[in-house]
Amino acid sequence: MSIYLDYTADTPPDERVLYEYMKVAREQFANPNSSHSAGAAAKKIIDVSLEKTAGLLGVLPDELILTSGASEANNLAVKGAARANRRRGRHMVSTFLEHSSVSGALTYLQEQGWEIDLVSILPDGQIDLEHLKSLIRSDTVLCAVCAVDSELGTVQPVSEISRIVSGFENCRLHVDMTQAVGKIPVDLSGVHTASLAPHKFYGLKGSGLLYKAKGTVIEPLIHGGASTTIYRSGTPDTAAAAAMSAALELTFGEYEERFERVSGLNRRLREHLAGNSRVMINSPDDAVPHILNISVRGIKGEDMRRLLDDKGVCVSVKSACSVPNTPSRPVMAMTHDRKRALSSWRISLSHLTTDEELNSFMEILDDIIENN
Repeated sequence: MSIYLDYTADTPPDERVLYEYMKVAREQFANPNSSHSAGAAAKKIIDVSLEKTAGLLGVLPDELILTSGASEANNLAVKGAARANRRRGRHMVSTFLEHSSVSGALTYLQEQGWEIDLVSILPDGQIDLEHLKSLIRSDTVLCAVCAVDSELGTVQPVSEISRIVSGFENCRLHVDMTQAVGKIPVDLSGVHTASLAPHKFYGLKGSGLLYKAKGTVIEPLIHGGASTTIYRSGTPDTAAAAAMSAALELTFGEYEERFERVSGLNRRLREHLAGNSRVMINSPDDAVPHILNISVRGIKGEDMRRLLDDKGVCVSVKSACSVPNTPSRPVMAMTHDRKRALSSWRISLSHLTTDEELNSFMEILDDIIENN
């Protein structure tokens, strides 16, 4: 049996979430856009699910947009803000740490004539707030940052970023919360848009959420067809909405015990790796304990992933959506060391990770380093 240490890429759905999905899928399969009684019953399930999700996030139900995942949510936020505010300015600011669904959307806009600036990363993995201040201009319409970086696990100071952005009338703040939910407390105050995906916190793939603060204007990506919102056309998935709220409720309700368990595993792993002179720990000390990024001198990250996979250990070199055989953008931005960035890879832990799995992994890793 393999040792799965890639929970940042995907998590197994909780049995209780699966039960909720199957129950709703069987009983409320009608199109929630339909005007008959079965459609109305399905729509009621979505409304209740969004009310529960909004309550957990501390926002309003009509500020939530159901999507197919965080990638769609990020694209909707970034491109939607660009289109809605194109007369106010054509400049955006982001970071080297972003998921490809954010950086790819920005590259697309850049090819359409938008100007994109990236904020420098400090040695501790956080963005340089002074540099951010210097980059935002009167024609800057969006600042896009991730709350937690998927490769390093760095926690960004979202509240401080929000205060900086609030000083610029035309600028809106988009926060990719995909890696934050379940790893840190989530606070959406001062944020204009934010994305998340339940498959990152023991929910289901194929569903996601975009928070859009009241008064924030974006243009939709998908046009035509009725839905629960004007911002995202298409038939809503009633069961997925219910499953998402169930996953979020469980994640928040069991946050402390899950966090304590993962923190203990991270400490053991860091202590073990500190004894090996060839290992460089890239994740800062105050990163979320769920993510530990390291480099091993003399072994490229992709080679290490393959060697571990041959031994039944599943890890990632970078985000699952990243381009292979290229240096890690976050590690490169933080260390300015190309070899270290090429050698980096990510271990991601869960409260489901057993002591036996961790012990076996450390033994396997030690053996690979010694013989390569």
